Amino acid sequence: MSGNNCTAVTEFILLGLTDDPTLHVILFVIFLGVYAVTLVGNLSIITLIRNSSQLHTPMYLFLSHLAFVDIGYSSSVTPVMLKNFLVDKTIMCPEGCVVQLFFVVSFGSAECFLLAVMAYDRYLAISNPLHYSTKMSARVCTLFLITSYLGGCVNAWIFTCCLLNLSFCGPNKINHFFCDYSPLLKLSYSQDDVAEILPSASAGSIIMITMLIIIISYVYILSCVLKIRSTEGRSKAFSTCTSHLTAVTLFYGTLTFIYVMPKSSYSTDENKVVSVFYMVMIPMLNPLIYSLRNNEVKGALQKLLPRKYPFS
Repeated sequence: MSGNNCTAVTEFILLGLTDDPTLHVILFVIFLGVYAVTLVGNLSIITLIRNSSQLHTPMYLFLSHLAFVDIGYSSSVTPVMLKNFLVDKTIMCPEGCVVQLFFVVSFGSAECFLLAVMAYDRYLAISNPLHYSTKMSARVCTLFLITSYLGGCVNAWIFTCCLLNLSFCGPNKINHFFCDYSPLLKLSYSQDDVAEILPSASAGSIIMITMLIIIISYVYILSCVLKIRSTEGRSKAFSTCTSHLTAVTLFYGTLTFIYVMPKSSYSTDENKVVSVFYMVMIPMLNPLIYSLRNNEVKGALQKLLPRKYPFS
């Protein structure tokens, strides 16, 4: 990460969300609570799905992996952000930045793929329920999961390889709460068009392809639902998609703001706020979205809880 004509930067300083000491205390308490809820909520989803035979279906298999990805996604940035609230300055070595960026991109990309797979799964379940178990066999589910994680790792390797080819001299203050690629690129001493274009093209391709799969899946789902004659049948069919649709809207809505909108239309501080939402808040919200509006999850939880503590 250094060039031949300059002294390599040996550490980066993360500026964090704010430099106000009072806000540091308030935000530390808030985000510590958010992180605790994220871990408990997602681990509970994984445990519930593993221990409830009625949830051993492709939909809940993908949901358990989404919960795992959310834990990894949040854990890649939240502990460092919390540390930033407690110390005067947060120092990251170049190797630490590379590792953090790899996991952030890897888990974030895997989440995109999983959300697309879950949309396709709902399409098959609603459009062709009689052949659903055949088309979404254990082998197919495993293939989808491998593709999701492999796709995330490939995208992460593109980001990290481009980062490793950059040279850093002089300025070492990252105006963010984690080692994001864009602010690191701004600090780079070298001018590399490939390092600027390739990661954006890779991330943009994943976002567009997965969004296209989700949109097409829901167009077909809507078409199938509208063919159901009874209002009750329509409501029951579409209710299996509402949680996923909510999660997709939140996740891709914020990603669109970060990667699609022109950089001149929003400030760095706004970028930080949106990044906090989709990297810290959404992993906390997902288990709530998928549990509070899902009768099967409620039923499975009720069976596991003691009789004297009914779940309502």
